[in-house]
Amino acid sequence: MVACKFYFFITLTILLFAINVASAQDQDTFGSRMNPKLLRMNKEKLTHFRFYWHDVVSGPKPSSVTVVPPITNGSTTFFGLVNIIDNPLTLGPNITSKRVGQGQGLYASASLEEIGLLMLMNIAFTEGEYNGSTFTVLGRNTVFSKVREMAVVGGSGIFRLARGYVQAKTYFLDLKSGDATVEYNAYVLHY
Repeated sequence: MVACKFYFFITLTILLFAINVASAQDQDTFGSRMNPKLLRMNKEKLTHFRFYWHDVVSGPKPSSVTVVPPITNGSTTFFGLVNIIDNPLTLGPNITSKRVGQGQGLYASASLEEIGLLMLMNIAFTEGEYNGSTFTVLGRNTVFSKVREMAVVGGSGIFRLARGYVQAKTYFLDLKSGDATVEYNAYVLHY
């Protein structure tokens, strides 16, 4: 009977030690491999979006606001300017077209030689199957180039782990007011 209790005690001690070691390893683990199918990442899809981005800086309800003015040394490129944006995205070029989302983020004039913006923007959809999902655009936007290309660097919702690119083409620009409408074609790889 004493031997049986002794073996039971030893077995219980070894079992508890093994559980503690396993628990400690779990707490010390920084990352672990996962099966992508657990997150429904079975097959990557390519989706094309075309929408119009409206940068309204004039009037009583601007969607783009300067938070850092340009440097004051007579820069013709507005170097140093930073605008925060919450720009409407529409199906057509008219701002009264059906709204499908918002372009939210910022742009900054980051070139001394030409009007070249650093764009950092979340494309946040509010319509259809993409409602509530976003993808993020990051890149250089030389606004007077015919077509500008920027990277899609991630996303949320349907666009988790998204990658791809956007091409931006100015549809309308009012040099006096600063208002602009830009056609965006986005090519997004996602699961």
